[in-house]
Amino acid sequence: MSGEPKLELIVTVLNVNEGHNAELMQHCNTLNEYAQYVAKVRHYAADMSLDQAVERAVDECIREGILAEFLTCNRNEVISMSIFEYDKELEEKKLRKAEYEAGFSEGEKHGIELNSIETAKRMLKLQEFSLEKIAAITGLPFDEVKKLHSNEARSDS
Repeated sequence: MSGEPKLELIVTVLNVNEGHNAELMQHCNTLNEYAQYVAKVRHYAADMSLDQAVERAVDECIREGILAEFLTCNRNEVISMSIFEYDKELEEKKLRKAEYEAGFSEGEKHGIELNSIETAKRMLKLQEFSLEKIAAITGLPFDEVKKLHSNEARSDS
């Protein structure tokens, strides 16, 4: 299937982490309590295994009346889903970081290459350096410097 899209979807994304969107949290107690639960999991996960962090957060929330009825009735499912979702969140963060670093590295290489090409062009215009010397100084392959030289000669005539 190709062509123009048949549906365009515009969504509003809200940050439902603890400490964000206070007005929304005031109007939806369940969402507010869920944000507190997630914050506890994240807090404990910094110092202990994810399994332990989730178990501790569930126990603490039940004691403090945070999603207490739901967590009591659905404890095992909540624990397994929390571990799965939290692992997924961490993996997505790692993936985004790796993709950013790869893109940054690629951009850096591209920038260095462009700088080398511009330096070679300036050196060719000066007509004071051999093609071999330009290749050695800029780090460009000799064939590329030769091609730049041919292009410069054509543009001058």
